[in-house]
Amino acid sequence: MRAMRLKTLEIKGFKSFANETVLHFDHDVIGVVGPNGSGKSNIVDAIRWVLGEQKSRELRLDQMSSVIFNGTKKRKPAGLAKVSLTFDNTKNLLPTDYSTITITRMLYRSGESEYRLNNVPCRLKDITSLFLDTGVGSNSYAIIALNMVDDILADKDNARRRMFEQAAGISKYKARKRETLNKLKNTTANLDRVEDLLFEIENNLKTLEKQAKRTQRYFDLKEKYKLLSLQLAKLKSAELTERNAQLKQQLQQEEDAYRQLEVEARQLEAQLEQEKKANLDKEKNLSHSQRELNELVNQLRNIESDRKIAEQRLDFIRQNAQRLQNRQKEASEKLSELQQKQATLEERIREEKAEEAQLLERLREAERKKEEISQQHGSLKSGLDEIVQQQQALEKRIFELEKQKAIHANQIENAELEIARLGERDKARKGEVLDLQNQLKTIEEEETRKQKELQVLQQAEEERKREIHRLETQIDELLKKIQKVNRSLDAKRNEYQLTKSMIDKLEGFPESIKFLNQNKEWQKKAPLLSDILYVEETYRIAIENYLEPYLNYYVVQNLDEALRAIKLLHKTQKGKANFFLLDAFKEHQPQMKMLPGMRQATDFIQTDDIYRPLVAHLLANVLITETEDPSVTVDDD
Repeated sequence: MRAMRLKTLEIKGFKSFANETVLHFDHDVIGVVGPNGSGKSNIVDAIRWVLGEQKSRELRLDQMSSVIFNGTKKRKPAGLAKVSLTFDNTKNLLPTDYSTITITRMLYRSGESEYRLNNVPCRLKDITSLFLDTGVGSNSYAIIALNMVDDILADKDNARRRMFEQAAGISKYKARKRETLNKLKNTTANLDRVEDLLFEIENNLKTLEKQAKRTQRYFDLKEKYKLLSLQLAKLKSAELTERNAQLKQQLQQEEDAYRQLEVEARQLEAQLEQEKKANLDKEKNLSHSQRELNELVNQLRNIESDRKIAEQRLDFIRQNAQRLQNRQKEASEKLSELQQKQATLEERIREEKAEEAQLLERLREAERKKEEISQQHGSLKSGLDEIVQQQQALEKRIFELEKQKAIHANQIENAELEIARLGERDKARKGEVLDLQNQLKTIEEEETRKQKELQVLQQAEEERKREIHRLETQIDELLKKIQKVNRSLDAKRNEYQLTKSMIDKLEGFPESIKFLNQNKEWQKKAPLLSDILYVEETYRIAIENYLEPYLNYYVVQNLDEALRAIKLLHKTQKGKANFFLLDAFKEHQPQMKMLPGMRQATDFIQTDDIYRPLVAHLLANVLITETEDPSVTVDDD
């Protein structure tokens, strides 16, 4: 069977491992060596613990919280124990798509524990199911503790059978069988309980049916009440909604105008930025051209300086050439004299050699006559020494003359080479001077062209500055307009907020009305008379002035609702309130004699049909005319 490889073990805060410790299992056989008490067995305990060991006795502990590092004299106790185990799943032995599986178990000192699979929170059951068919587990024989070998040999508690079952791979099926049997047992117990509950439910079914009918009736009434409350709320909020819509429309118009101005300002700012960018590019080009012009001027100055230096060097070379020519002429004259002297000396050498030959002949004769004239040996010997000395002096003089001749010849040759080299250098300098003159002419032309471009750029810069000034002036005007619009918009917003706050807080209303609107024990949705009426703008002030004494009256359906509110006010000492009872106006039939040029005030009021009788009663004798002093006669009837 293919093996699954363990890669790393990470331990932190577990038993004696206070610091984070990582063990790498890179080889087939790994040994952990250390003295007693160094924590070797704690590594095995950590592996068993992260695989889900629940018995503290198996970890050599009295309780599970003891796995957390308890501290020393110099170290604080750890806050949690954490162990991570990483497996290589490249052979896909585990039923997952990940090539590396990391399981982590953490236990906090508060007692909370957590399992993670590849750093994702999971259950212990998920980890157990994942490793169920691999032979890896907290109680499997993949981890051999100190006493497990003795248990296998002694076959204690069928240890040998469990080991064979794990090796054969059937422990997974036994675990599933045991889990299924437990589920069946629990299901049977639940079925028994269900039967008991069914028996009890059948006894209470009739009572529950009666209660269900009453409950259904309650829900029907509640739904009806809800619909009526919604209609009432709709009527109450009609005026405020319309006013709010008007304010919103006005606010929207102001915001649209503000956005339009803002868009124009942004367009101008964008145009200004583009102009600035274009001018910046032009400034950069101008600066670059100015730098190039400065560089050309500097090059021109350097070339002029080099030209002057070259002219000076050329003058110096000419002077040296003249001096060398003079020295050559002197050397030629001296050479001629030396040649004459050499000829004279050669003639003298020939004469001396002839004389030497004669002397040698005479010496030989003298030697032949030596024996004969030994008496004359001393005088002849002294004469011979004198002749030899003269010969040596002549030879020395000849050697010095030849040496001087060689020196003069070498000097003449060097002078000729220097003259040739100076001539070539003079030609090269003349070529360089000509090239420099051409470059100087080109640079002067380029300078003229750059000066023209600079003038064009300066004119464009002046034009750009004038355009920028014009745009800045336009932007200032737009900003002033925006500020004016913002102030107007803020004023409208403040007016809207103030109106909304006054409506929400019922400012200007009596304390009793505020109390009833905020009290949950009473019909909170009961509207005021002012909430159910909507009047055209032209006639609103006139009708409001007429109905002003009744605008703060509550409109309720019947006397019971009014009495309930009155009792609440009396109980809490919150003052008094007035009520209109809709039931009292159901049969009201308004009777009014119309006059020429007049209309009933009720024609200008919009309200729901349920409130029409009440409005007709309040405005029964109210007519509206367009003239201030109508000339009409009203009968007593």
